[in-house]
Amino acid sequence: MIVKFRSESKELKLLRSLDSRMKLSVKDKNHFENLEKGFKGEKKFDDWIEEFFHNDCLILNDLLFDMNNTIFQVDSLLMSSDKALLIEVKNFEGDHYIEAERWYMSNGIEIQNPLHQVKRAETNLRRIFQAIGCNVPIESYLLFINPNFHLYQAPRNTPIIFPTQLNRFMKKLNKPSPPLKEIHHKFAERLVSLHLNDPPYKRLPIYSYDQLEKGIVCGSCFSFFEDFQTNRKDVICKECGYKENVKSAILRSVDEFRLLFPKENITTHAIHDWCKVIKAKKVIWRILTNNFKVIGQSRSTYFVDL
Repeated sequence: MIVKFRSESKELKLLRSLDSRMKLSVKDKNHFENLEKGFKGEKKFDDWIEEFFHNDCLILNDLLFDMNNTIFQVDSLLMSSDKALLIEVKNFEGDHYIEAERWYMSNGIEIQNPLHQVKRAETNLRRIFQAIGCNVPIESYLLFINPNFHLYQAPRNTPIIFPTQLNRFMKKLNKPSPPLKEIHHKFAERLVSLHLNDPPYKRLPIYSYDQLEKGIVCGSCFSFFEDFQTNRKDVICKECGYKENVKSAILRSVDEFRLLFPKENITTHAIHDWCKVIKAKKVIWRILTNNFKVIGQSRSTYFVDL
């Protein structure tokens, strides 16, 4: 049973939008690509769990906690009646190696030791368990989901699950365990209540409205729609062939505007300028009126959630 589903972070959504609309610095581009790749790996793990995992268990995905002013993340937590499995999912690709407990890519660039990350998450999660009165033991695993990953000189007896070991690991996960009790559901609900819904961003590029390219981006490849005729029901991306309802595309652009500029009012003029390719303001006005609550009159009119 999934107690908490996984969703894209605001940071990832924001960087994805900025990447489409401006030129990111090398540092910001790398950070964005790492977030994007990591999320894809986590979703791949979710699909694997959904297809093959059949045990009586509570699944909590993408938890973010603040323990003594230290923010840490738990990719996936599988809680059964007798233990909790903390799983850190990595979507690393290519050859990596270890020397003196330091991790490197094949080109010799050192990366953060993910085992240290797992250990810190386990330590902090155990403190949270103690705080909420949960005495279920925690087992931690570092799981590599990408089949094109290989690690040379991997130490033995470490909680690492390689792509070739996924089937065996799933058999372990599916071993029968005692049925869950109401107290386990309460623990899971308590953990979700402690999750940070609006965490501080680690680092964001500086941007302004004027420097961002205007238009409606494709929901699949994130290129800009060129031929956007509002008299049609759907619009098709010329780059990737993605098909989307016109109303959906405009509302998605409204959400993007709100994400990038949360302090700005949603007005017909603002969204018309933001979308760019919508010629008639009345189209924007009609969609906003039908999907938001109207505040004010005439030129002072703006829109808020229903």
